[in-house]
Amino acid sequence: MADDAEAPDLSEPPVPGPGPVPGPEDEPAREQQDDPAGADRTDAGGAPPPRAECSEREEDGKGYADLRRVLGQRVYNNFYGAVDASGAAFGFGAAAAPLAPGAVGPDEVDRALRCYLPPQPCFDDALTKLRTEHIVVLTGPDSSGRGAGSFALLRKMKGERTGLRSLSPANSLAELATSSAIKAGQAYVILDYVGEMNVGAVQAFEIRRLSEELRRKGAYLVITAPEATRRRLALQDHCVPWQVPDPRELFEHCRQLMPPVDVPADVVDQLLERVVELRRPADVVAAATGLADGLDAVLKMLQDSQKELVRNWFGEQPTAGDLLPLAALAFLEGIPERTFESASFLLGIHVRDWEQTGETPPAEPDATATTVLRGVTFEQTRARWKERADGLVRTERRSGPGQDPSRSERCLVFASPRIRALVIGELHDLYGYQLWYPLRQWLSELSRSPDLDIRTEVARGVALYARHALAEVDENLLQVWADGLAGQRVTTALTLQFMCEDERLAPQALNLALSWADRRGPNRAVTTAMALTGTLGSLYRFEALNWLWFLTHRGERMASAARSSLVLLLQTAEQEPARALFTLRYVRTQIAGTAHRSQARSLALRTTVQLLEAERLECPGTLASALLRDVPGSARQLGLLWVSVLLSVCRRAAVRALCQTLASLHDDPSAADAVRDLGEVMREAMTPRQWKALGNALPSALRHPDYAVPGTRRLAQVLLGSLRS
Repeated sequence: MADDAEAPDLSEPPVPGPGPVPGPEDEPAREQQDDPAGADRTDAGGAPPPRAECSEREEDGKGYADLRRVLGQRVYNNFYGAVDASGAAFGFGAAAAPLAPGAVGPDEVDRALRCYLPPQPCFDDALTKLRTEHIVVLTGPDSSGRGAGSFALLRKMKGERTGLRSLSPANSLAELATSSAIKAGQAYVILDYVGEMNVGAVQAFEIRRLSEELRRKGAYLVITAPEATRRRLALQDHCVPWQVPDPRELFEHCRQLMPPVDVPADVVDQLLERVVELRRPADVVAAATGLADGLDAVLKMLQDSQKELVRNWFGEQPTAGDLLPLAALAFLEGIPERTFESASFLLGIHVRDWEQTGETPPAEPDATATTVLRGVTFEQTRARWKERADGLVRTERRSGPGQDPSRSERCLVFASPRIRALVIGELHDLYGYQLWYPLRQWLSELSRSPDLDIRTEVARGVALYARHALAEVDENLLQVWADGLAGQRVTTALTLQFMCEDERLAPQALNLALSWADRRGPNRAVTTAMALTGTLGSLYRFEALNWLWFLTHRGERMASAARSSLVLLLQTAEQEPARALFTLRYVRTQIAGTAHRSQARSLALRTTVQLLEAERLECPGTLASALLRDVPGSARQLGLLWVSVLLSVCRRAAVRALCQTLASLHDDPSAADAVRDLGEVMREAMTPRQWKALGNALPSALRHPDYAVPGTRRLAQVLLGSLRS
């Protein structure tokens, strides 16, 4: 096989250095020099691993089984296509979708700036700084239009119909100037920059060097970041405080751009009264563009009946008997009612225990704490639920995956997904330590539950809570769970996946996950590997692959987890051809960059074997067979990977994986063309002696009872026929 494999067409520049240098405690696992199928049963020295390590890896395996169950049921919304970033938010009252690293085409930029109104004087200040320094940092509150402002600034510098490139919020500014990432004449944006992994990584002279490199190449970089970034000495000279445009001016600006709508003057005044109260540019734009759907729809949208309903419910100062079940539902929506009642009662116990042993705030009389739990009973919860939470909560019947509908159970759910988020927001704004301390204890107990559905809903609720109190979630929950039991680590990983559904939290989720991989212990490193699958790995795919590949060179437990995550990343990409091919090309490039008979090559081949042997996430059959059949171009990538492992000490596992793939395709008449393409690629990468050896080994392996079926032999003949042509 030729080692000069074609380099992948990466959609973003490589990150210089995938992670920290391993320490003595992170000795890489040495590959076994015989059948790699038995490698997982031994440690680096060939002896059976210690009992404790076996137990830990067994628990990690159970955790990955849980992850596969959850990720296999999710529908992924990946944002590599059109982006609507009007006002730097996506839709009225909804969480914004994160912008994935990669190219942002001119049409996408046009859509984002369709109703854009530059806020003054901050826009001109930022434009002046960008012209002179070629780098500017827009600081300000979330949802203030910083994202759309960065697009508009780059358009001013590069001209209309110019695209740009979005970089990862985890990109190292200190290393951008020293890498080949900056291309001449390119416009770059980093949305929601989260800072460097090391506190002192960015110094003033490094930022100056980055500015000089951008100026030398005629490139520009706009960064959006929180207000706290202005306190960083290295960046303070490049920061411009961002402001939102005047809501009235923005509303009139949008109306002029939209098709004319006949609106009575009194109604216009009514609209403006409500518009001036809006704080997010996206909400103002939504109100103006919504006029085409009718005045009633806009007025209802501005009134925001759901938000008013939730606030009115909390404004009536509900008793603990009403409040605690609603708080429990915010983190356990949709589970069977009998399970929910038990969990809700458990929350009441935590609140009561804290009141009996905890400190009472000085301003509160003792009697206040003693009446909190009055009336909390299961009977009242079920009998009066609709009365107490009218309009907020409803019941429906749900059956579990694969269950007969006749076995469905009654579940409590919110009237809409947004109400769940609003309830958590009100709980955060109105209640303090007296509620949230026992509530966090309760969540920690649920994070250890053997019920995966409970832990999944806890993760979903904690992700919503992180929108209001990220520091508390990180310090009191995620940091602890990431170093906890397997179930807690899975809950942590799922929380980060759900955080990625919010534009503001996606970069923070990536930052949290990567921080645990940097010498924070094997438990947290395994949590990092788990977190870099699913939505997080799909959104920040290059960072995920870089760090998972780095972890495959750490201690055997971490390496095993990283290989499982790489497999899971590819499994979740089955319906995304571009991401699947990207992953396969990445692995090929890593193999090509290793020396023959080196430890790095052995580890790379071991990872490749697991990818080729992987089963599909939900359906029967191997993943390689599904990719061959459904993803154009996968035959070349898979063929070259197969040749890599066939011409190594992993050849027996490679032949076995090839047999399994052919067996998975044996009853598919359309698979012959894909198998023929696979054979052609393999033939071109092998010498005549090597493909002759495969021609002898494959028919022999197919005599195994698992593969000895007519369809499999026919496909093997197609494959070998290509090899012999």
